[in-house]
Amino acid sequence: MVAPLVTVRDALRGGVGSLKEGRIHAPELTAQLLLGDVLRRGREWLHAHSDRVLRPEEWDAYRQLIARRCEGMPTQYLRGVQEFYGLEFRVTPSVLIPRPETEHLVQAAVERIRPGDRALDIGTGSGAVAVAVAKNVAGAQIYASDLFGEALRIARENARRLGADVRFFVADLDRGVLPQAVDALLCNPPYVPLREIGGLQRELRYEPSPALFGGEDGCAVYRRLVPGAARIVKPGGWLIMELGYNSRDAVEQLLRAAAWRPPEFHRDLAGIDRVVSVRRSFRQP
Repeated sequence: MVAPLVTVRDALRGGVGSLKEGRIHAPELTAQLLLGDVLRRGREWLHAHSDRVLRPEEWDAYRQLIARRCEGMPTQYLRGVQEFYGLEFRVTPSVLIPRPETEHLVQAAVERIRPGDRALDIGTGSGAVAVAVAKNVAGAQIYASDLFGEALRIARENARRLGADVRFFVADLDRGVLPQAVDALLCNPPYVPLREIGGLQRELRYEPSPALFGGEDGCAVYRRLVPGAARIVKPGGWLIMELGYNSRDAVEQLLRAAAWRPPEFHRDLAGIDRVVSVRRSFRQP
């Protein structure tokens, strides 16, 4: 039996239909991106060559990608890339997918880190925050740590490919870092409450749970991170953290200590307090 001829137009139409049935967000864009990856062509090329017939192996590869996306696998993992702060990062299921909200963390860091400062990104994952800061603050010394070796491998690869000077090492939060060693401590900690796991979108089950969940109330890592930061951030230095949508009050309470000056909260486009930046007091507690 001869296999039917499938054109680019046919493939896109079928892919969009399957994605809609699977209740996948942005089905048209997703179908175009996945087919473009299979054919190694851009979206504009697909529109200009809609009559091009797919080879059987191309059609099979595309159908497999569509099926996996319908099962819930994030498009970013299927494609292996995610854009963040104007840079393209490699991502795998070993690292959290960088999100637009985290760009507020980078912006706050870029505005506060000066040439010659030493900054540390804790829990770096794909390296997105550390690399973006390194590319946008000339003369700063950027370090990044993670507890998981595979995440660091991806982060190192991203830094090398994007030409960012970042030094990576394995560590659990502030452990192994000398007292008063950094001018700025950056972190996008896991802050999703475990009690909300049943209501989360299915795509999240493909992302590494240690990078997502912050204990029952989402604040477990903040409780360790804030005291640790007070130890390793220099007087006058900065602690800059991303916040969960409901974590401001708990974090603000943790920062009510002699080590910290009054915090600044930065809202995202939805009006949610997304980032906190707080300065280490010059006065020793």
